[in-house]
Amino acid sequence: MHMRTTRLCAMTFAAAGLLFTSASLAQDRSPSGLSPVAPGPAMAPEKIPDDKIDATAAAVKKVSAIAENYDQKVARAPVDEKERLVDEADKAMTAAITDQGLSLEEYTTIIRVAQNDPVVRGKLLQRLE
Repeated sequence: MHMRTTRLCAMTFAAAGLLFTSASLAQDRSPSGLSPVAPGPAMAPEKIPDDKIDATAAAVKKVSAIAENYDQKVARAPVDEKERLVDEADKAMTAAITDQGLSLEEYTTIIRVAQNDPVVRGKLLQRLE
């Protein structure tokens, strides 16, 4: 479970980085300890429906807020509670994504496409403003 949380956080920070930097700089600014997410299945940028981009933007906002909240909780928590908090964060982030009608695979794939395709990145950025 911890790896999935780490991957979700990495993707969320990468998506948030789209707001401030180019895709290459966003990966360089990932929090320490988080490695870039391995490439997944390809999705043609022109085949991503607008409603999926809308859902991804909404999920990014929610996942970012959850990650920030839990990062603070985990940092302050006693060692014996950190694992439980990480599991809670994982469930909350997963729910934030699936509540938008996306699978985890769709979410991460759309974020990856946005990192590499300026048209998709632009659409996502518009919705994140």
